[in-house]
Amino acid sequence: MIIRQQNALCSALFFAFTFGFVSSHAPAQVLAQVNKNLYSETANPTADISAALIRARKEHKRVILDFGGNWCGDCQVLDIYYHQSPNAELLAKYFIVVHINIGHMDKNVDVAKRYNVPITKGVPALAVLSAHGTLLYSEREKEFEHTSPEAVNAFLNRWKS
Repeated sequence: MIIRQQNALCSALFFAFTFGFVSSHAPAQVLAQVNKNLYSETANPTADISAALIRARKEHKRVILDFGGNWCGDCQVLDIYYHQSPNAELLAKYFIVVHINIGHMDKNVDVAKRYNVPITKGVPALAVLSAHGTLLYSEREKEFEHTSPEAVNAFLNRWKS
């Protein structure tokens, strides 16, 4: 199982490099940034969201719910884009990110439904919550594509306040 997940991640990163989805980074730099445990299999998303909302109220931030799986190359690439400037600064200043493991479309499905995120249409899939838990955005029809750092930047700027 682990070998299959690693092979899927390597394949996804290969395609990302081949088709230019990971911009301005050498392959070694990108591989060093990959978090193989980005979506915790043991986390409690309901508790994580509650904790994020408490923190968001204190810090006057919004919460991004990031639904995905460790096997998902696009999810890994999105996380890399999160850590690139100026996205990293926007995230730090305006958002708290909660990564929610969807397994192989069979985990935390109830959480995705609660926030109107149809994970069956693909991941990563995002929702944005106000500090008080009001749903501000949910990715219903893949209207936000995570294909470049610039697209992520535009998304973050749109939902930062």
